[in-house]
Amino acid sequence: MDELSKFCQTIKSKLGIEEKLSIDQAREIVKSINNFLYSNYDGIGKTHALGTSFEYFSEFHRYWEKHHREILNCEIDEDKCKAVAEALHSIFIRTNGNAFRFVYDTCGLEPQDICRVRLLSANQDFRGSRDFSDLATIFDSDNTIFDEENIYNEPEEFVRKLKITNLSQTDKRATYAKNIASFVLKHKCSPVELIEAYHNDIYELRKALINCKSAGYGNKKTDMFLRDMVVLGIWQNVDGFDKIDVASDINTIKVALRTGIIKTEIPLVSSFLDIFCHQYSYIDEMNALAWRRVWEIWHMTYPNETIASPCLIDYFVYRVVGKQFCKKNLYIFECEKEHHYFKWHSNRNKTCQLCHASHKKGVKAHLVMGVMPCNDPEGKISILKSEYVRALPKEQQFGECPFINICGENKKLMPPKSISIMGQTGWNSAYTRQDEGGGGLMA
Repeated sequence: MDELSKFCQTIKSKLGIEEKLSIDQAREIVKSINNFLYSNYDGIGKTHALGTSFEYFSEFHRYWEKHHREILNCEIDEDKCKAVAEALHSIFIRTNGNAFRFVYDTCGLEPQDICRVRLLSANQDFRGSRDFSDLATIFDSDNTIFDEENIYNEPEEFVRKLKITNLSQTDKRATYAKNIASFVLKHKCSPVELIEAYHNDIYELRKALINCKSAGYGNKKTDMFLRDMVVLGIWQNVDGFDKIDVASDINTIKVALRTGIIKTEIPLVSSFLDIFCHQYSYIDEMNALAWRRVWEIWHMTYPNETIASPCLIDYFVYRVVGKQFCKKNLYIFECEKEHHYFKWHSNRNKTCQLCHASHKKGVKAHLVMGVMPCNDPEGKISILKSEYVRALPKEQQFGECPFINICGENKKLMPPKSISIMGQTGWNSAYTRQDEGGGGLMA
């Protein structure tokens, strides 16, 4: 009998035949729930993660590790992938491909320096991040801060000089810094020369970065870094660029769930149940595969009107759709004098725009609610004022999300969240034994 079945039998035995629980029964049931979900005991067994072994957090953790995939049963929807591929192709044609070629300001740094700054700092981009312009300023002030030998010898000092110690998990940041510096030192070359060490095969370098233990380079960070090195022209004529995936994060997963290119049997569970991030890792994996399938369909259907790699989808799906369109940023206001309603693109508005337009000055309005632009016939008010669309040439502008007719009832679906395995606020510090009490995560 598996862990969940045993737990259900335990609860069943405590319920008895009464319709209403007694307080004694309630106590026993609460205790059983806590023990099953969040307590362990000597001999519970061990799991393997992050290159080391940990005791199972609880019997539920052991069960969830074994069965999370079959419970969630995440699948890729071929028809939805085709619809999304068509929508992305339309954006490609409308913008002459520029929607998928975003290049951030490199602040005048030389190519080799851009690569150095990005490689040695990209793994620090969690729980808050620094803009590249901030990092470039630090590099300009003292470029020895980004020297791999200095970082390896004094990783805590590197973290301090990046001014990210206030973002928490300094011990983890220092470990990441030391290990990525060690990766560079072992290759006996500068960061920009790493691609040559892998014979210009970017996918081989990808595997090496991901396999570098405790360096902070998971799939997302690695794919973003490699993508940028190619798009910025720092690494040219590389092999394997088409093997680099969309950098999976909450925005690309959110859009994948809402468009339906991935679907699960049940809505995703809370991060409090996703002990050791099994759900997050599974959905992250399926998300990358689904966006790759979208790209394959697009590439096969329009071979001369497509992008070179799935990873380039990320610029538009993450930066535009995920961050600017797929959120409640069409705002409904009520006029405080006439009590009519209107819609606006900014929640900072304090004025009745209808009264103002009819030359009634100074009439106030208050915010009633925000809605997603795709859920309102006047959604173009928000879309046209988005950062991305507003910056386009007039002839390229558009007033609705390209996925508006694809998402359907999925628009409310939310992406998964994760809790770190290690750290002061991680699962490994939240352990408690059965019958000891306490334990849990701290803010």
